[in-house]
Parts: sequence; structure tokens; C-alpha cells
Amino acid sequence: MEKVVERESKWEVDGVFTLPALDNLAPDSRVEKTSVELTSTYFDTPERDLLAHNLTLRRREGADESGWQLKVPHPKGRTELHAPISEELPPELVELVTGAALGKRLQAVTTIHTLRDRHRVLGPDGELIVEVDDDIVDTTPADSGSIAWREIEVELGPQIDAVPAALADSLAKAGARRSEFPSKLSRVLPAQPGLDTDTDVERAIYEYLTAQIDVIFAGDVGLRRGQDPIHDTRVATRRLRSTLRVFGKLLNRSAIGVVEDDLKWYARLLGDVRDCHVQRRRLADQVHKLPPELVLGPIAARIDTTILARQAPSRNALTEAMDSTRYLKLLATLHAWQSHPPFDRRLHRRELLKGARKAARKADHRLTTGLFNQRRASLHRARKAAKRARYAAELLEPAVKRKQAKPNIKYYKKIQRVLGDYNDGIVSSRFLRRTATTAGTTADENGFTFGLLYANEIHAADKARRKAAEIAANRYS
Repeated sequence: MEKVVERESKWEVDGVFTLPALDNLAPDSRVEKTSVELTSTYFDTPERDLLAHNLTLRRREGADESGWQLKVPHPKGRTELHAPISEELPPELVELVTGAALGKRLQAVTTIHTLRDRHRVLGPDGELIVEVDDDIVDTTPADSGSIAWREIEVELGPQIDAVPAALADSLAKAGARRSEFPSKLSRVLPAQPGLDTDTDVERAIYEYLTAQIDVIFAGDVGLRRGQDPIHDTRVATRRLRSTLRVFGKLLNRSAIGVVEDDLKWYARLLGDVRDCHVQRRRLADQVHKLPPELVLGPIAARIDTTILARQAPSRNALTEAMDSTRYLKLLATLHAWQSHPPFDRRLHRRELLKGARKAARKADHRLTTGLFNQRRASLHRARKAAKRARYAAELLEPAVKRKQAKPNIKYYKKIQRVLGDYNDGIVSSRFLRRTATTAGTTADENGFTFGLLYANEIHAADKARRKAAEIAANRYS
């Protein structure tokens, strides 16, 4: 499937606007001008679920751009995925938006016609510097009358990071202004307005919830594309679940009860895959650090093969779950929360502070217990409590003075990270011990190097535990 990164900006102009000269944007540049007529039919659910997550799926006809195009968010703009022109929706593109569409059927929602004067500014080597399109647009949404406008669209070449200052200045002097609409579709089908919250407390919870939900939906598309957004998606899932636990008394319990269980289920599926990734990288690095003469036998291959044998079924289980009714219902609920969060009464700042403080006290108590008895289970509980305290402080930050929340965020993040190192060391040491017993009875292999790695992991875990104790002891010093 062909893909390109699209980086463009829109400019509002009137009917008498004259495009300024473009041949002076770069030394020895030249301008190629062509005129094309484009017809784009956009597909979405009746509720515009794709548009809500900044996804657009369209069938375009005209000149050299005929085909299906799916645009998905990208840090530098949007990634445009292409499929050949056809009468039916391409199954490979439909699959990518199954989660965002909440499993609903897609239908045509509007058709946009564009008469485009295309100006491609090329450098002396023929590489595109910038494309400036003068568009006259006419569109007929499925549920309203026709609207028309004119706009300038500026698309950057692969080596350009921003609209050239000379171009921006000349457009502004000619009467163009930056458009409030990031795309033609957003002008025709405006996004639904966000929640109008009454208090800083409600806004803090709402914005934190919706930020995690956005990451989960972006992760859904990434996973379906075969990418690896598992870490970010897992963290967002945990942040969301932690918020429901810590501040559950402020929310509608009947609305969040099932969601908590479903988030736990989904986080576990993500974790099964993510833990394999982490362990593979960690142990590959540890083997690489050993002197070559101490690496006896196919150690790296044995470790990699063993972990992959566990990772493949975990990834398959995740893929299967993402097409399940349970998962799609979870996404539907989360999507609904973005416009109707699970508030059933007016929230107050003191309640938010109380929840965050309670989470911090529990984290401190569990850390003290874990450092005292040095049991892995206790330290694991301490790590989870530290996460909840950190996430609660993150949520709290916009609603209180920054200096009140920042120290807790920093402290519990350190504790979480160091106890994570401790847990990784313990998990890896147990894996190495199991693997060594197999290697010790296999021809051309032995357990010597596994023993060295095991000792190193035990040492790393003990070092992390002592570091956690040091951080806790120095907190108020």
C-alpha cells in the first residue's frame, strides 16, 4: 500500500484574489503550472466517527490522483495511504478504520468538486520545493445545501519544514489569510464541539480522559497498520483505568464499572506483547555486553526464539480481540465519553485534591511495606500504586498551582521507573533460569552463559531496589 506524508496549510482568499509570483522563492527555481478537475467522495459513518478522530477516507477521480485515499494523523501532518481506484470500498482501508468507525458500516457523506490551478515550484535539480494550489471548490453534503468557496492550498516538498517566509509574506500582502479549517472536509462537515465544562476540576478530568482516549484510538489505527504503538496505547489505557479508580467516587459508577474491567482486559493483552518486546531488547543488550569468550553457544538465538514463540500467540490474541464485540463496545463507550463524560454531579476542587492525596498516601505506604519485606509481590504493588499517584498528580496539575503537582509527578515517576527496572530484572532472571535448564540438556549448548546473565539480572534488580529506597529516603531531605 503506497503512502506519503502530507504537510499542507490552507489560506482563505476572495474571488478577486491574484496569486503572487512564485518564481522567486528559491535560487534557480522554476514553476510548472497545470490545471486539473478533481471529484472527491468522502466516506464515514452517519455519526462521522472517522472525522472525530481526524481520519478521512475518500474516493478521488481526476488527472493523476485517481484512487482511494485514507489520511491518518502524523506528527508532521498526515500520512496518506493509497489504494487503486475501484467502485467498492477497498477492504484493506476499511480494516484500518474498523475501530475508529466502531464497527459501523461506512457510507458516502459528501462529494467535493475542485477546479485546481496547480503551481509546482521546483529546484534546479527538479525536486519539489512547494506546491501552491489555487482551488475553486463546490460541494454538496448529503444533509445540506451546496456551498462554494475559493482557497489557496500550500503543500510542502519533502525537504521543506515550513511554508517559506517569502511565500507566507507574499500571500498575506496579496490578501490571503490562514484558514481556520485544516481541510476542505472540515469546512463542509464541522467537528462536533467539545464539552463546555463548568469548573476547572471538570475540565481537568475531562481533558485528561479525552487525551488518553485519543491515544487509544490512534493506537488502534497504528496496530491495524502493522505498526508498534503498543507502549503508548498501553500507557494510555492504564492512565485511563487509573483515573477511574482514583477518582471513581466523583464519577457515575454505573457508567464506569464495566469499562474498568474492559480496560484491564485490553491492557493485559497489550502487556503480553509489550513485555516480550522489552525482554527481547533487554536480554539482547545484556548478551552483547558480555565478553565474546564468555558467550558459549547460540545464546542470543536461543533467547530470541524462545521469546518469539511466546510473542506470536500474544500478538495474534490481541489482533483477534480488536475485532471482538467486547472491544468495539469499549471503543464506543470511550468515544461517547468525549462528548458526554461520566459526570453525574457538579465536581469540586477539594474532592480532586482528596483523591490525589489518598493515592499518594497509598503509594507511600505500599513502598514502605515493599522495601521492608523485600518481597517481589509487595514491590510490584508499590510500583502500581506509584503509577496511580503519578497519574493523579498529572490530572491534578491544570486545576492547581503547577508547583503543587510537579514534585509529586517527578517523585512518583522516579519510583515507578526504578521499580520497573527491579521488576524487569526479576522477570528476566526467572526466564533465564528456565531457559538454562533446556539449554543444559541440548547438544552444543550449556547453561554457563545463562548463569552469568542470571547473576547480572539479580544484581540489577537488587541495585534497583536499593535505588528506590534511596529515592524515598531523600524525598524530604
